[in-house]
Amino acid sequence: MAPTPNPWIMAARPATLPAGVAAVLIGSASAWHDNVFALLPFVVVLFAVIAIQIGVNFANDLADAARGADGQNRIGPQRAVASGAISPKNMTRGIATAFGLACLAGVYLIWYAGWPILVIGLISILAALGYTNGPIPYGYYGLGELFVFVFFGIVATAGTRFVFGSPIPSAAWAGGVVMGLLAAAILQANNVRDIDTDRDAGKRTLAVVVGRSWARRLYAGSLISAFLVIAFGALVGWFSPLAFMVITVAPLSIPLIKTLYTETAGPPLIGVLKGTAQLQIFVALLLSLAIVI
Repeated sequence: MAPTPNPWIMAARPATLPAGVAAVLIGSASAWHDNVFALLPFVVVLFAVIAIQIGVNFANDLADAARGADGQNRIGPQRAVASGAISPKNMTRGIATAFGLACLAGVYLIWYAGWPILVIGLISILAALGYTNGPIPYGYYGLGELFVFVFFGIVATAGTRFVFGSPIPSAAWAGGVVMGLLAAAILQANNVRDIDTDRDAGKRTLAVVVGRSWARRLYAGSLISAFLVIAFGALVGWFSPLAFMVITVAPLSIPLIKTLYTETAGPPLIGVLKGTAQLQIFVALLLSLAIVI
């Protein structure tokens, strides 16, 4: 018999965490290239980004349970609050703890890099809390991918680079776009998987709004666009020509896209989500190497 997973680890959704890590890698690689990298700020930024992402996932778990989006017909992994593994009260404490830890990390980063980090941090946390909570939870109105693209792509990448010093070079901005597209693809894979249960629960994700066929096209387009941005960036000088080596992992997109286009069952689509997260890490590592060199 397989061991029962820890509900807190389950609620943190480890498969999605590479999105934040990847952005920090790109921003830090840019700092290394410019000889302004420092180890402690890197560790603290990484901690803060992961804490915010876990807080988002906890808040999403709580909100979806309250709104009935994680019922018995769900085909994805079991959710902690909806299943009763974690009470709403304890999950609220978990959310406060995750964002509280991010704020503690932010105190050091504000001291190290200045008051703009305070603005970035506050906006990021408010946006995270508003994703599936508040009077107008924009994750329920087709804006989740935009949130992920902006905050786990551009803001996380450029914000990481700003910690080490300004101005923020083009490699960090363009890298943020790449990371944002891949992070949005992770969410798109999740939302295509949950499209039927989300629709029944009144959760109008972008996949629900545009339909399964167009959601699949958006997923494929996000992956393809990420590699096109890398190629264009290498051509115009945003990245060094070594960035072309990142294109070598582009074929890993093919089975992911094929599965998303042909499958509707939970396990294969869960595999697409995990595979997309792994692809983002591969891209981040190779692109970071190209930036550093």
